[in-house]
Amino acid sequence: MTIEAKTVEEYLSKLPEERKKAVTKLRDTVKENLPDGFEEGISYSMIGFYVPHSVYPNGYHCNPKLPLPFINIASQKNYVALYHSGLYADKQVLDWFVTEYCKYAKTKLDMGKSCIRFKKMDQIPYRLIGELAQKMSAKDWINIYEKNLKRK
Repeated sequence: MTIEAKTVEEYLSKLPEERKKAVTKLRDTVKENLPDGFEEGISYSMIGFYVPHSVYPNGYHCNPKLPLPFINIASQKNYVALYHSGLYADKQVLDWFVTEYCKYAKTKLDMGKSCIRFKKMDQIPYRLIGELAQKMSAKDWINIYEKNLKRK
């Protein structure tokens, strides 16, 4: 389910009412907890938090014109998704998250490589997502990205 929007505010305005509150709270949680060095905007037709070219001029290896993506939030057809590239790239962060999830959530973890899916809007573990957002600075993410993900 792609939402065409040029700004985060426009993206939020196009959400169905039953999703707007959850996506807004998820966005606010990430914004309040993300270390300095990231910027917010629309990225891949989602709400994105990324390392801007002013911090990392090389940009994303798949398309250097784009800033280096880190976290995205999207309203999909059957769930709200949080995409966290650090989970895919750093096994320590992934293991921590998987272990902690059951302490914060009543639902079973529904996750792909970097995608956490939330089907029940009233059961999103915002506190845990806040802790996850704090786990990696922009500098940490750049270092991990260059070491593990960037194709040379």
